[in-house]
Order: sequence, then structure tokens, then C-alpha cells
Amino acid sequence: MSLYERLHEVQPQTPGGNRRDPVLDELRQKVHHHLIEELGPVLYDRRLSQDELRRRVHDQLQAVLAKERAPLSAADKAQLIRDVSDDILGYGPIDQFLRDDGITEVMVNGPDSVYIERSGKIEKTTVSFVDDTHLRRIIDKIVGEVGRRIDEATPMVDARLPDGSRVNAMIHPLAIGGPFLTIRKFSKDPYKVHDLISFGTMSPQTARFLEACVVGRLNVIVSGGTGTGKTTTLNVLSSFIPTDERIVTVEDAKELQLHQDHVLATEARPPNIEGKGQVTIRDLVRNCLRMRPDRIVVGECRGGEALDMLQAMNTGHDGSLTTVHANSPRDALARIETMTLMAGYDLPIRAIREQMASALDLIIQLTRLRDGTRRVTHVSEVQGMEGDVITLQDIFLFDFGMGIDENGRFKGTLKATGIRPKFTEKLQDLGIRLGAELFTSEGFARKAVGTR
Repeated sequence: MSLYERLHEVQPQTPGGNRRDPVLDELRQKVHHHLIEELGPVLYDRRLSQDELRRRVHDQLQAVLAKERAPLSAADKAQLIRDVSDDILGYGPIDQFLRDDGITEVMVNGPDSVYIERSGKIEKTTVSFVDDTHLRRIIDKIVGEVGRRIDEATPMVDARLPDGSRVNAMIHPLAIGGPFLTIRKFSKDPYKVHDLISFGTMSPQTARFLEACVVGRLNVIVSGGTGTGKTTTLNVLSSFIPTDERIVTVEDAKELQLHQDHVLATEARPPNIEGKGQVTIRDLVRNCLRMRPDRIVVGECRGGEALDMLQAMNTGHDGSLTTVHANSPRDALARIETMTLMAGYDLPIRAIREQMASALDLIIQLTRLRDGTRRVTHVSEVQGMEGDVITLQDIFLFDFGMGIDENGRFKGTLKATGIRPKFTEKLQDLGIRLGAELFTSEGFARKAVGTR
């Protein structure tokens, strides 16, 4: 069969409904490899501007296509140029997903297997990388942009894209069938509190209550499982911090996008190729105490830094915010207790719990429901100690009893339990008054109806 016949042969439809032409794929691979060989070091020359690099790639691409005898239509040629340009200049075939605001996660399980998350549901795509080397080059490009590295000595890495999107990569020998690449996208326009209200993550009354808690300098923990929206919620809570306060953020990879004027962002550093020079979250938390912060915002507590965070909350740094991985407010306390023990000190359990009960004021629990939505399911006050147990009191709870609609979406909302938190007196001393009707289920529902 001639090349012309192969190009015009009816191709089968992929599961996603897109027509895949193996001849175009073959030509794309050929052109891709040729450009890499021709341009080579130019692609990594930081002295070249992005426009100059794009011009060189485009000129070389046109020259290569001019030598090809395949009878390409204008549409096929334009598609080929776009694909190869993305491969060389952008992030390859996943570039289109990174530009799509409706996609929240991109998961690459090897060069021929790419999945995306849209509206909370995972879908398989029809795109693929040229080969393992192509995927590895994209990974190297991503991690190199933020000064990280990935090789056989350190075969997995956490990094971020320029827009703050979270990146995790893993290569051989840990990734069997890989390399693996996972990107959790961040919105180009960071979500505000009204966005979370429109998504149903929280109600207007809960948002007003949480704003009062942040302005009133309560210490808040955002708890939830993986992918429940902890960082997004933390970012929204951070937006409530008054603009005249000095804020220091501590993160593993920078993700928070605060818009106050006086913000100092710090980021942990992995060890270098010799295994030296590592700066951990705990190092940064200890150091930021010497930076005269009004607020400390830790992206996530996952180890011994929990002890330093509790110490900070108990020594004048009220209004601190952080997140932990946990499935309920009670589990969040158990996690913090365990992480405090990871600091390496032989502390009595009761002493740790007393520190926690004194330091923490509020736990916000996020859950990703079966319908793909992310909801605040608990807003719980840490009230103190009874014997050896830290007492919690739910202020707002998600009402699962309202059932599910015909589309499988939960009808429930966050409702007041009718209990007024103890810290309202502290807020009142600061001039922040919360009406009693906010904490009654009837008043809460009445106010909710009135805001629609």
C-alpha cells in the first residue's frame, strides 16, 4: 500500500471519539526526533528568549516538512506543526490539558497512557508521548524550571509549574512501565470565597463565620484526604488575613497565592547530588519564628514540624493556619499527636495533648463525596481537655440525610448544630460579633434563604 493510500485509509475511531492517524503519528515522531537532533543544546539555552526559541523551532519545522513528500492537507499540516511545537516548546501532548480550565488533574501512567480529571471524574484520553525519552524530557524540563532534579539517585520528585500547579514525577527503577507524572492543576485565577460558595463547598454563613475566626486570630487546621481541596481552602482562608499584618508562608513546593502586600513565601529544598544542603519544612518553621511574623501559614504539616507549629501557636503567633491529612476532625488530632512524636522528643502523651488543646481553636474538615464534589463536612471547635481526652464540639455539620438527586449529586448542605462555640467571647472582646441566630439550625436556614 502506498503512503498516499495509507494516509487516506479510513481509520478506526478511538474510545474518546477522535480519529487517530497512525501515519501522521509516525511522521510526528520522525519530525520530533529530527528537530531534537538538529536543535539539541539550543532548546536548553537560557540566553534565548521564548519568542526567539519559538521562531527557530518553527523555521526548522517548516524546513523539515518541506522535504517530506507525504501529501498532507492544510489541516493535517497545521495539526502536525501544533503537535510538534507543543512537544518541543511546551509540555508535549499534555499541553492542551494544562490550558483547559475545566481539567483539574493530569495523570501520565507512561508514554501511551494519559488520564485526566474533569468535574471530579477520571477519563482516559487518546493522546500519547512519542516514547519514554520524550516523556522523560518533559519531566526534566518541568523539574528543572524550579531548580529540582530527577535521576536514578533521586528517582522521584515534587515540583510545581510556573502557575503553581503541583507536580509529582517518578522514573525508573521505581516506576515500572513509567515514567509516571501527576499534575494537580491550579486555577490561573485563584478561587475566591464566592467560588467555593457557588461550588457548594461551603455556605455563605459558614464563610462569614470562618472569616470572623481568621480575622479574630484563631488557630485553624484544615483537614481532609488527598484531593479534597485543602490547599484551595487554605488559600481562601488566608485571603481573610488583614492587609496590615506580616505573613510568612512555609511550603514544600510553593502553591499558596496570597494577595496581601506583606507576604514572605518560603519553600523547602531537597538535598543536592551529594546528599547535602537539604532544608526541611521543620527548618523553615523554626526559622520563620525569628522573622517577626504576625501570621504563620504552613502549606501542610506532615512530620516533626507539627511540634514547632504547636509551639508557635502557644507563644504569641495566634491566627496561624495549616493543613493535615485526616478523614475526620478526631483523626486530625490523632495525626497531629503522631507527627509531634515524630519530632524525636520523648514527650508524655498528656503533655502533647495539653499543648494541642491550648494551641488549636478550630478544625475544618473537607471531604470528596462520591459525586465528585468537594464539601466542608465538619466545622469543629477544640474546646479543651477532659481527663486525658481532647474534647471536640461540632458547630456546623453536613446534612447527608437530604439524600441524592436524579443526577447522583448530594442534596445536603452544611447546617448549624445549634451549639454556640466558646471562643465567641474571645471574638466579641476583639469587636467581632456573631449573631446568636447563626448557630441555630432554624436561624441558619432562614439566613441562607434570605441570601439567595
